[in-house]
Amino acid sequence: MNIEELLEQFDEVLDSGIKIPGRKTLVDVEKLRAVIDDIRLNIPNEIKQARGIVADRTDIITTAKREADGIIRNAEDRAKALVAQEEIVKMSQEKAAEIISNAQAKSKEMRRAAQDFVDDIMRRADEGLTANLGEVRKTRAALKQQIPSSAANKE
Repeated sequence: MNIEELLEQFDEVLDSGIKIPGRKTLVDVEKLRAVIDDIRLNIPNEIKQARGIVADRTDIITTAKREADGIIRNAEDRAKALVAQEEIVKMSQEKAAEIISNAQAKSKEMRRAAQDFVDDIMRRADEGLTANLGEVRKTRAALKQQIPSSAANKE
């Protein structure tokens, strides 16, 4: 029997008693003592059950806290990993942008140097050709001067 049933029996013993004027009741003391003894015997079982329930509740709470802490720790680790990964991606993008910028600057510099080199070669070629053209014109003029005097001598 449990405590509730025993207390119910206690009430029945009280209710079955003989009423005496002045709010008093005559009860069977032996029955009442038997119920009280049963209550005393059952209290430890009830207390053991209550302690078991409290212990189970404590275990459940401890396990839940441990699991919650694990979940929080995993979430924090995952967040840190994502932040670190994001930082790596950001740093990679910055490095890539820097490399591209340097490559573009070098490319412009190389084009400018190539254009300057080609312009220098073309200038020297122009100067050389201009000098040669001047020589060709002088030689031609000299030839023209010799031809009339040779033609005049033949006549």
